[in-house]
Amino acid sequence: MNLSVIGTGYVGLVTGTCFAETGNHVICVDIDAEKVERMRQGEIPIYEPGLEVLFERNSRQGRLHFTTDLRYAVDNSDIIFLALPTPPGGDGAADLSFIMGVAAELATMIQSYKVIVDKSTVPVGTAEKVHAILAQSLSEDLFDVVSNPEFLREGVAVEDFLKPDRVVVGTRSEKARKMMRQLYEPFVRQGNPILFMDERSSEMTKYAANSYLATRISFMNEIANLCEHVGANVDMVRIGIGSDSRIGKRFLFPGVGYGGSCFPKDVQALARTADEYGYDFKILRSVMSVNDRQRVVLAHRIREYFHQDLTGKTIAIWGLAFKPNTDDIREAPALYIIDELLKAGAHIKAFDPEAMGNVEKLYGSKIQFCKDQYEALIDADALAIVTEWSVFRAPSFSVMKQLMKAPVVFDGRNLYDLEIAKDNGLYYESIGRETIQCKMDGE
Repeated sequence: MNLSVIGTGYVGLVTGTCFAETGNHVICVDIDAEKVERMRQGEIPIYEPGLEVLFERNSRQGRLHFTTDLRYAVDNSDIIFLALPTPPGGDGAADLSFIMGVAAELATMIQSYKVIVDKSTVPVGTAEKVHAILAQSLSEDLFDVVSNPEFLREGVAVEDFLKPDRVVVGTRSEKARKMMRQLYEPFVRQGNPILFMDERSSEMTKYAANSYLATRISFMNEIANLCEHVGANVDMVRIGIGSDSRIGKRFLFPGVGYGGSCFPKDVQALARTADEYGYDFKILRSVMSVNDRQRVVLAHRIREYFHQDLTGKTIAIWGLAFKPNTDDIREAPALYIIDELLKAGAHIKAFDPEAMGNVEKLYGSKIQFCKDQYEALIDADALAIVTEWSVFRAPSFSVMKQLMKAPVVFDGRNLYDLEIAKDNGLYYESIGRETIQCKMDGE
C-alpha cells in the first residue's frame, strides 16, 4: 500500500519504518529540512533499539522515503498518518494546533479518496474536529478520518509495533475499515486482535490505558512510602500482590515516578477532558499529585542526609533518560532531581548511555557530563541512581568505594539487593525498603 506519515518523532519514524518493513511504500514528511536531509543520508534522529537495521534496509530497498513536500506525499498516498506532537498546554489540555494545521493543509491538497489516520494521542472528539476541517473544503466521499492510537513503549517500540498485543481502529466507514484491516493483518498473524470501534471509544482507549498504568505506578509508590514507615519491604509486597492473576506483575515497581512523552501529558489531558465535561476525576488527580511528589523524593533525601546543606557537595547522577533504552528526556524524573540539587548548591556529575546530548541542550555547562558511570563517581559525595540502565545493575562496588569520597548511594530504582549493599559497606537508601547504614571509614 502507499502510505505517508506526517511527523518523524518517536511514533512517526517507528510507524513509517515498520510499515515499510512489511512491503508498503512509505513517505515520511517533516517540516525540518535539516532533519529530513540527515534521514536521507541514513542518520536516525532518535535512539530506539532495533530501529536502525529496519531503517537502513527499507531506505536502501526504496520503500522508505523522506521529504518536506506535503503535497507530494498526499498525491502519492492512499492512507495518511498524522503522527504530530500534541504537547500539554498551560491548562493540561492537549495542544492540537499541529494536527489542525496539517488538516487544513490537507483540505487544499486532496483530490482522490484518502484515509486520514490520527496516530497521535488526541482527546476524545479530535477525529470529528479533523473531519469538520476537511469537510469545509472537500466532498465527504473523498476522505475518511480514522482514530488509530499507538501503544508503543519506548525502548521496545519496534517489537511492540511488529508484534502488537492489539490494534485499535476507530472508524464507522466500511471502506476505511477494509483498508486498515488489510494494512495491519501482517502484524497480527499469531491471532492478536484488530479491534474496530467508533472513533470516540478508540480515542478514549488510549488515554484510559496510559492513565491506568500511571495509576499503578503511583499506587505502588505510595505503598513503598508506607512500607518505609511501617518497616515492611516493598519488594516482598510487590511479589506478593503481583502473583495474584487479577493484578499481574507489571507496572508494580516503585521508584522516582513516571515520565516520558505519554503518561504525564495523557493523564493531564484526560483530567482536563473530565473537567470540560464537569466530572471530578479524583483518582486521576491523586495519581498526578503522588507523581509530582515522588519524582523529587531522591533530591529531598539527599538534602536530608547532608542536613539541608549541599553547598560544595558533588552528587553523581546515573541515568538521565526517563527510562532505559531510549534517549527521551521528556518529563524525566532526573531533570526534576537535578533542578532541586542545583538550587541547593550542589555540583552535578552525570552519566547516561544515550541521553546526555539531549540533557546538555537544556543545562549546558551547569552540570558536568562524564564518559562513563565511574568517571561520574570521582570525588562524589553521593550517588543518585535515577534510570535503571542495565550497565548500572552490576557495578564494581570496590571501585565505587575507591572513587567516591564516601560510599553513599540513593537508589531511585531499587537495583541492588539489601544484603549486597550491606556486604559492600554502602550507605544505601532505596524506595520502600530498609535503609542500610554501614559506618563510613573513619567513623
